[in-house]
Amino acid sequence: MSDETSNKNLPAISKQVTELVLAGSLSHAEQAFAEAAEQHGDLVVAEVLQNIPPHVTALHMAGFDGGKMSLATLLVPPKAWADSLAYIAATWNEDMIEDDPERIAESLFAHIHGVVFATDDEERRNELLQEASATDWGCTAFATVFSLAPKEVMELAGEIISKGQYITAQTGSDSDIAPLAVALAKASEDGWDRALFELFPEFRHSADLADAEFSDDPDEEQPFMQRSTKELLYRMRKQVPSTRNASGRTGRRSLGSGIFS
Repeated sequence: MSDETSNKNLPAISKQVTELVLAGSLSHAEQAFAEAAEQHGDLVVAEVLQNIPPHVTALHMAGFDGGKMSLATLLVPPKAWADSLAYIAATWNEDMIEDDPERIAESLFAHIHGVVFATDDEERRNELLQEASATDWGCTAFATVFSLAPKEVMELAGEIISKGQYITAQTGSDSDIAPLAVALAKASEDGWDRALFELFPEFRHSADLADAEFSDDPDEEQPFMQRSTKELLYRMRKQVPSTRNASGRTGRRSLGSGIFS
């Protein structure tokens, strides 16, 4: 399809998808994506996702998880997905945050995992992780997911320090979260460190974290302060654009350096 045809159809498709999503008709929005891809090619779907407001992308993609494949999951541009993550917390019911935070975190994990591992394209995977972890809300989202398996994340932190680029996603419990954590660490050293800092705000170097003894007893005091899943979900709520800075990308320093050098 030519650029002229793309430019001609893009506004109408974008308007159609936006209206459907805001009306709550996610299945119809997905059908509109499918028809656009069939008639004009996948590039148009990616361009629509790049141009519609990120809160619309968040609303649409929040209706899909690892078990419900979406064209948006496969084709969303990395920057558009990273921007949409700023709004996903606005789709959560506050009562559920209070009553069942782990369920929301598991849904968030399914969303992130579904997008990152939707294809075998390693370059796209790295771009998705780099863009998402370059934002404050993205790092909080990763920390929220990691809070479901803090012991495994701590174990991986030590493995990363000792093995560097040769790290694998195998841990003692073979947690489903491990492959995502390893992929993030490989894609962005800074993003990995920032996510760890969100989860364990008192540590100052991942080596300190890796050397710590993490207890399986939730009532036992841990060697590092750990934010709970609920606390991290509320932190994401506070980072929704109405209460964040304009860019969301800060100069927060990296906690580690050259872990894969």
